[in-house]
Amino acid sequence: MDQDYSYNSNQLPMQRQRITMQQAQEIALQRVPGRVMHVDMDLENGVLVYEVFIMTAEGMIYEVEILAKNGRILKIEQENDD
Repeated sequence: MDQDYSYNSNQLPMQRQRITMQQAQEIALQRVPGRVMHVDMDLENGVLVYEVFIMTAEGMIYEVEILAKNGRILKIEQENDD
């Protein structure tokens, strides 16, 4: 019996991202060397982004925001623990 593999045009854009979470981590680590603590996927202003949290050897935590569709870094910011 044949299965139906028809295209579902109602898929959400979030399911059609272009880079994987692993690729996002690798991109982030190229800019901020350290250890990945956590990765989130978020929808910001209608754009899907990965938020990669990295702890450096000095104990500083940075958030690297990466555009999911092409891997471009949108921003890097240091997190404050105050």
